[in-house]
Amino acid sequence: MARRIVVKVGTSTLTHANGKLNLKAIDQLCYTLSGLVNEGKQVVLVSSGAIGVGLGMLGMSERPDSIPQQQAIAAVGQTQLMTVYQQRFAIYGQKIGQILLTHDVVDYPTSHQNVLNTFENLLRLNIIPIVNENDTVAVDELDHHTKFGDNDQLSAIVATMIDAELLIMLSDIEGFFDKNPRKYTDASLISRITEIDEETFEKAGGQGTKLGTGGMITKLKAAQKMLRADKSMILASGENPSIIFKLLQGDLLGTLFQAHR
Repeated sequence: MARRIVVKVGTSTLTHANGKLNLKAIDQLCYTLSGLVNEGKQVVLVSSGAIGVGLGMLGMSERPDSIPQQQAIAAVGQTQLMTVYQQRFAIYGQKIGQILLTHDVVDYPTSHQNVLNTFENLLRLNIIPIVNENDTVAVDELDHHTKFGDNDQLSAIVATMIDAELLIMLSDIEGFFDKNPRKYTDASLISRITEIDEETFEKAGGQGTKLGTGGMITKLKAAQKMLRADKSMILASGENPSIIFKLLQGDLLGTLFQAHR
């Protein structure tokens, strides 16, 4: 039933382990999202991957600790990422636009409205906005807070800001489990969650730990933001992005975060 949808893809979906672009996954993603627009849906893509792609392009195997270096890598990677998106979406006749955000832009009322106007007009024209954090300038320093922290939470902020009914988060895990499936073979997938509490965070490894930096904790925080806004979120595997078609048909894949109706 959702007409306005935000789709978030992580670096693990867009790149291989060697840092090279996963062109098959990107092509499936562009095919799928173009198909949704053709069905009359409005779609926003929140895409990670700028630093991951930049590392691959520069032949670097590890992410440097230096923030200026990371920003330079992001600048290189973002241009390559958008070039590939432009090529792949063009195959399906789909137009795209780029929106790079920082937290202060969203927080400041005038710029917030300007960004919202941009989203609304792009969607009205059946253009898919591709959103990423502006990694080249976003740095938390003293009281000048510009970073969102991660693109999981950015996707939930965008979804609630534009009043999207659904956030689909594609990740390197099939959904939310009752325990870490990479450690425990008897871990069970939870198909639906209606409330997120401390017990839920405990299953994800606890809050404020190294395990919770990125990973499942940030996805739970994004889901929490969606539930508080009376919106829905699905967490599913991004190995094959065309899974989005099945999710929207109601197939029981991944984990649906949705408040009691």
